[in-house]
Amino acid sequence: MWFIYILSWLSLLIQVAFVTLAIAAGLYYLAELIEEYTVVTSRIIKYMIWFSTGVLIGLYLFEKFPGVMIGVGLFTNVVYFGLLQTFPFILLTSPNFILSCALVVLNHYLAFQYFAEEYYPFSEVLAYFTFCLWLIPFSFFVSLSAGENVLPSTIQQGDDVVSNYFTKGKRGKRSGILVIFSFIKEAIVPSRQKMY
Repeated sequence: MWFIYILSWLSLLIQVAFVTLAIAAGLYYLAELIEEYTVVTSRIIKYMIWFSTGVLIGLYLFEKFPGVMIGVGLFTNVVYFGLLQTFPFILLTSPNFILSCALVVLNHYLAFQYFAEEYYPFSEVLAYFTFCLWLIPFSFFVSLSAGENVLPSTIQQGDDVVSNYFTKGKRGKRSGILVIFSFIKEAIVPSRQKMY
């Protein structure tokens, strides 16, 4: 009896490891796509904000969710539209970014408070959190590295645009979330080096 119990826990650990690797690989690939197609990414995030706004209005009209929770969610979407105005460039110290982070925390607090008082099945609570609270901030988080390799942001004092593009702005030089994913990839599956 104890042997199969230990095997089940070992199996669970292996499954968690594979799921974690799959998520990391997916995030790495997603960050690469976002870095390559920033205009398309901006358009997709804009459509996601409109979809989230429609979901919030539908929840207010058809499900009678509290007006304060829906109002804060709609105001958060307006702040997200403000972040889209300078999209690949998201300055972490800008008032708009700081306000969006504070509103994400406030939205979570209001949602936890509401769902603690009202019973909904887990799948419905998860749907609310996914579409109204997590999807858009996660998209902005994954796209943080997209603005780091755009030419005007990589120019140092005294450099001109052309020499900066051909020396420092090369594709092999990455920073941000892609560096973290590259480090994890190299730690798990190291690449081979040619020996001469």
